[in-house]
Amino acid sequence: MAKKKENNPDKEKKFTHSEKTPKGKPGRKASAKPEESGEVKGPLGVGDKTRSKSGVGESDPKKDLSDKKPGRKKSSTAGNVDASSEKPKLPKPKKALPETGTPDKLETGISAEKKKPGRKKTAAPKTSSKPAKFQDPMIDDPVPHVSAPPTGEVTSPQEDDKKKPGRKAADKKTAANKRSSVKKAVSEKKSDGEKAKSEDKKPAKKMSRPKAVPGISAEEKMKLPNTSPSEDLKNTAKETAEGLKDKLTPDEKTKRDLEEKARDYIPDPEDIKGVAGSIAEKLVEGTEKAKKFVEDITPSQEEVTAAAAKVKKTIEDATTDKEKEQKSSAEKPAEATLLTDFDVHLFREGKHYHLYNKLGSHLMEYMGTKGVYFALWAPNAEKISVIGDFNNWDREAHPMSARWDHSGIWEVFIPVAKKGSLYKYFIKSNNGYEAEKGDPFAFQWETPPNTASMVWDLENTWNDNVWMKDRDSKKGKPQPMSVYEMHLGSWKRVPEDNLRSLTYLELAEQLPAYIKEMGFTHVEFMPVMEHPFFGSWGYQITGYFAPSSRFGTPQEFMQLIDSLHREGIGVILDWVPSHFPNDLHGLHYFDGTHLYEHADPRKGFHPDWQSYIFNYGRNEVRSFLISNALYWLDKFHVDGLRVDAVASMLYLDYSRKEGEWEPNEHGGRENLEAISFLKEFNEVVYKEFPDAVTIAEESTAWPMVSKPTYIGGLGFGMKWMMGWMHDTLKYFSEDPLYRRYHQNTITFSSNYAFTENFMLPLSHDEVVYGKQSILNKMPGDDWNKFANLRTLFSYMFAHPGTKLLFMGAEFGQTTEWNHDSSLEWHLTNEHQHSRIQETLKELNRLYKQEPALYEKAFSHEGFEWVDINDEENSIVSFLRKGNDPEDNILVVCNFVPVPRENYRIGVQQSGSWKEIFNSDDEKFGGSNTKNPDTINSEELPAHRQQNSISLTIPPMAAIYLKKA
Repeated sequence: MAKKKENNPDKEKKFTHSEKTPKGKPGRKASAKPEESGEVKGPLGVGDKTRSKSGVGESDPKKDLSDKKPGRKKSSTAGNVDASSEKPKLPKPKKALPETGTPDKLETGISAEKKKPGRKKTAAPKTSSKPAKFQDPMIDDPVPHVSAPPTGEVTSPQEDDKKKPGRKAADKKTAANKRSSVKKAVSEKKSDGEKAKSEDKKPAKKMSRPKAVPGISAEEKMKLPNTSPSEDLKNTAKETAEGLKDKLTPDEKTKRDLEEKARDYIPDPEDIKGVAGSIAEKLVEGTEKAKKFVEDITPSQEEVTAAAAKVKKTIEDATTDKEKEQKSSAEKPAEATLLTDFDVHLFREGKHYHLYNKLGSHLMEYMGTKGVYFALWAPNAEKISVIGDFNNWDREAHPMSARWDHSGIWEVFIPVAKKGSLYKYFIKSNNGYEAEKGDPFAFQWETPPNTASMVWDLENTWNDNVWMKDRDSKKGKPQPMSVYEMHLGSWKRVPEDNLRSLTYLELAEQLPAYIKEMGFTHVEFMPVMEHPFFGSWGYQITGYFAPSSRFGTPQEFMQLIDSLHREGIGVILDWVPSHFPNDLHGLHYFDGTHLYEHADPRKGFHPDWQSYIFNYGRNEVRSFLISNALYWLDKFHVDGLRVDAVASMLYLDYSRKEGEWEPNEHGGRENLEAISFLKEFNEVVYKEFPDAVTIAEESTAWPMVSKPTYIGGLGFGMKWMMGWMHDTLKYFSEDPLYRRYHQNTITFSSNYAFTENFMLPLSHDEVVYGKQSILNKMPGDDWNKFANLRTLFSYMFAHPGTKLLFMGAEFGQTTEWNHDSSLEWHLTNEHQHSRIQETLKELNRLYKQEPALYEKAFSHEGFEWVDINDEENSIVSFLRKGNDPEDNILVVCNFVPVPRENYRIGVQQSGSWKEIFNSDDEKFGGSNTKNPDTINSEELPAHRQQNSISLTIPPMAAIYLKKA
């Protein structure tokens, strides 16, 4: 991996962090939302939380109400960088408020018990003078709690109770009687003792402290001496009633009550029949009496109008149209949210795996206004604002507000922002540190060297349904996998346009056809995530959720993947959860603390790459990384992830000297946090995308990397067979004259070939930094170089395991790979180079066509040595076996440029064999030394078998044979 150029801030600031007590963060109020009753509406639901005006948090003298709520876990990670007791710690955040929607203690102060929804109790029954036909609806369901708006106005429970709909008296006479009885009951309650007290009653003392003391609830005021709570309770009830008026929408029962009330105004047939009978009786007595009776029972026009007005008002109160009352979200921009209480809970637990739907910037419409919702995790910030081209990068224009739940998440909705807007976050830490940071969750970034994030969406029309269904149908079944590894920026360039790289759309036109022609099943892209330094090859990432804008937009990258899928080609991405660079706009020291990385440089700094190591023990960081992995599988339809530098994650002493690393809790060198993270990552990926694949670049002998986690493995689908790569390249670099002394080097891989699900790589790391191209590793003159290369590829495709080849090797590039230039495509016009291409095409065709080459690629049942001991001739022979013995393939490799006549090979069964591949064929550039079309076995013992065949072994070549 390339080292990133240093762009370090002050060295002394790298590993320091504040010990200052955290300043309070703006609080958040909870509103009556379905999530509070367990009804989670999903990621697209916009919450209805209001913010506190207070900007300073104060400690609550009471016990945290969250302790009373069962099932609520306390977060111990937010704001705390290192859990080690002997190392400096970041300030811990205050306890989280209950999830029940209890307002911030800085405002109303109403306790959770006081604010439980339901019918309020009064000292005496209420009465009404309304006619029975004009009664208000009864609402028996509990009224959901709604936080009071930040106006400072409160009402008493008595006034609130008066506003609550209730059943009215049947007529005025009854109402008058009830009022009389209420007065009498109240008067009877007054005791003689109260009268005596009233005689000596002194003027009520005024409150001994100002009413507007923040953080003091009405309930607490009641407990203090010389304090009268009635006014506070009155205002609180009034405020709650106003909140209900603004927020409440009718539930099903309210709708039914309104319907019943409407029906009450329409006389039923029995009423009409009764009235008609009464009129008839009065008519018998006399016309004048009947006329007077009708007038008495018929409501006047004024009464009808008043009743209709009351009905209209009742309906309007219950079905408040927010768009009429509040024309634009700009009036209350901070109330928009995509986060539910459950989201926050999962985030704190490290179990939120789809954060890309919640954090970052998201285009949305809120209260009829289109804009952008921004959400950022920065628990140790004192102040954050969104700066961008929509506010002239003004740090004061759009401040963010911290959520009320102490999650460390800040939010704001900005109507003037739109798709394509450039932005950053200005962060002022509670230790005084200030920085302008890019968005860790941005879907698009400016093209480097510019560093701003960009508001974008992920809308796309996919046309790869056939591929995705076929991928799903094949999951769990053995499949051939031949991977073409490539670097997008240097595969091809445009000479007539200053040697620029191809765009995603240009690659979509050219790459699928080439990959299909060569016969590869998959293409693996070196990291495409946004990275500031092109020379890092993409392994120093700042924009984990954004395809590099050097080549186009996210949608254009999707089109590239879509075009590959439509040609039947899978896509694997390199993924880098091991480290990140120190660029000022990136993740390093994000909120003035070591938020994403370990604070201790022995665990948090990578000496080889001068980069920073993720803190895998922090729950929020685990959620960030796993969400990022799922993001590419979900939103971009990629078929697998190759995880970079796994070995550096597994070992605490990786590339460190004695004293430069800290042992784990058991005294060992294993990074227990990273091991746990990798297991969880694989479990989640295979749970959500069982037809995808994860591949580990792991270069040590760590056991069971590609075994299931339930038996103690790391859970990867495959592992790069780095030992095979190094041994094979070392063997082929030897002069053929001396290879007889190194036979064990080329055969050693069989000792461990089936301990893992191995992929055989000839990767980018082997063709840089003076290692030469694959072709130029081969000894001898040009003929021998190309013959060696053909033999190497033939041996590779016959060896158990899946295959990976770095770009340029398929036509024998002569120079090392250079990320700043194109591959040497002109070489494909030369005979020998084009013949190498033909060899690869044929090997890929056979690999996909012959089941024995892939059905048991990870099992010892698919492989058997025939002869491993012919060091003198440098020849090895072995069988590749499939499920059907008739599919078995005999492979014979001659690693010296000397042909062998009448070379006898033992076979299990008598019969005829045929040569299905010969790397020395003239169409591949060889000497065309071949065997006859049919090779008959003879009853001559050889290699522990009773039958054998006599072969002509071509020089420096490999041949495949199969039963005829």
